[in-house]
Amino acid sequence: MSVTTIDLDDDALAKALRFSGGATKKDVVNAALREYAERHERAARRARHVQAAREWDYEGWQQVHDAEKRGAE
Repeated sequence: MSVTTIDLDDDALAKALRFSGGATKKDVVNAALREYAERHERAARRARHVQAAREWDYEGWQQVHDAEKRGAE
C-alpha cells in the first residue's frame, strides 16, 4: 500500500464517513477508489456489449444456428 498526502474536501469526507457507518478516513478513501475503478470497469464492459450489439448479424447467426441443428439431426 502506498502512502500519499492529499487535501480532501471536509464536507464530502464527513458525508462519506456518515454513509459508511463510521469507518476511518482511510477506509472511506479506499472504498471510494475501489468504487470509482469498478464503476469505470462496468462502463467499459457495457460499452463492449453495446459495440457487439451494433455488430450483431442476425441472418448470419441464423444460418450458423440452422446448420448446427441440421448437423445434430
